[in-house]
Amino acid sequence: MRAPCLKPGGTIGLCSPSHIPLYEAVPGQELPWSLEYKNIIGKMEAEGFQVVTGENMYKDTWGYLASDAERGADLNQLAADERVEYILFGGGEGSPELLPHLDFEQFRKSPKRICSYSDGTTILNSIWAITGLETYYGQNPVYFTEATGYDRRHFEGHILSDTMTTHEKNSSWRALAPGKAEGVLVGGYTLNFCLLLGTGYFPVSLNEPHILFLEDHEKFSGLGQVSAFLAHIEQSDFMKTVTGLLFGNYSDKACPQLYDRLGLLGRRHHIPVVYCDDFGHGKNHAILPIGRKAVLDAESLSLNYCP
Repeated sequence: MRAPCLKPGGTIGLCSPSHIPLYEAVPGQELPWSLEYKNIIGKMEAEGFQVVTGENMYKDTWGYLASDAERGADLNQLAADERVEYILFGGGEGSPELLPHLDFEQFRKSPKRICSYSDGTTILNSIWAITGLETYYGQNPVYFTEATGYDRRHFEGHILSDTMTTHEKNSSWRALAPGKAEGVLVGGYTLNFCLLLGTGYFPVSLNEPHILFLEDHEKFSGLGQVSAFLAHIEQSDFMKTVTGLLFGNYSDKACPQLYDRLGLLGRRHHIPVVYCDDFGHGKNHAILPIGRKAVLDAESLSLNYCP
């Protein structure tokens, strides 16, 4: 199931499941993961969009976050709001706590395009797995203040339209294990994807092939941690369904040890593995549609979306 596109002049819904945002910076009020949303909202409105925010968006009930119930209520509020066409939120920490509070039936009844990245992995994948609604990985609200031309083309090709039928690249792709894979795209930030596996909030079919996309970054996880995350995925039942792996930006420098580890995974499971710098926590913020059937080709170094 695919939600209608965000229309020019349409309404964007903002919430913050994983960090405490600031509406306007105040001296001495800086917090981890804080973002100044007055400027972000102003940029959205300057582009002609209407903006609706979650009622609890700026709360700090738990000191480091709003409560799980408050953050879940904000997502449910935006899902039920008939004006909202696009729900956008950023990363941080804490999204797994929301899952028991989400009204998945509301997301099914009122499909909207939903986009996030990083810690948003948990919410995006669970909504797709439970409802069948495609979600979008790769961008956050800061897009409206820092977007490059590349980021904008992905926003236009995946959110404002469905015209991006072939993934547009902005980096050199590296084939780490050969082959060609077809399957449904799932994935995101490695830690969050691992935490979701084996829970009731990711009821994927073990009879359906999946192309897994993952990303991590050296500022968050060392190579040993990434290897452990990969091992957890490899040891799960879900791995039996994985037909290919696309890994996103980890560092601006070459990472031969990571390439070797990813190549080993590919050889072990006889699947193609490709590394790129197109998505993740680097300078490029491509969008990948979770739930979309696609073909990953390690020979032509391409990702194509099926009709």
